[in-house]
Amino acid sequence: MIEYNKVFVDTNPFIYFIEKNECFYEKVKAFFRFARTNKILLVSSDITIAEYCVYPYRENNTALLEAFDRLLRLSQTEIVSTNEAIAKRAARLRAKYQSLRQMDALQLATAIETGCDMFYTNDRKLKQIDEINVITVDELQI
Repeated sequence: MIEYNKVFVDTNPFIYFIEKNECFYEKVKAFFRFARTNKILLVSSDITIAEYCVYPYRENNTALLEAFDRLLRLSQTEIVSTNEAIAKRAARLRAKYQSLRQMDALQLATAIETGCDMFYTNDRKLKQIDEINVITVDELQI
């Protein structure tokens, strides 16, 4: 973890932290603490917001929405909006990795285009990507 200066955080680590997932909460909590202590820049995207907020909106759960906003603020996560360069990178990724879903391609493209040196997720299918170092919650040793 020490060699990473800028890390893209996928949607699932946010979910695990906010909902205190019994399998992954302690690991993502340690990650967020380590990132803050070591001044690692965290990046995510507007796609993360769109993915995360579905369930709280569906359930009319303002507490989860507030917890998400608070976590983004406290972790100082930079939210990047998708743009033309990201869309084109996502298309190139999908052309190369034909099983890659559109949302995942946009997330990965955002990470690559913003110069992140790691993509933090728990989606093992994304380990096939060569363009960025994909590390799962289970793999990360802090």
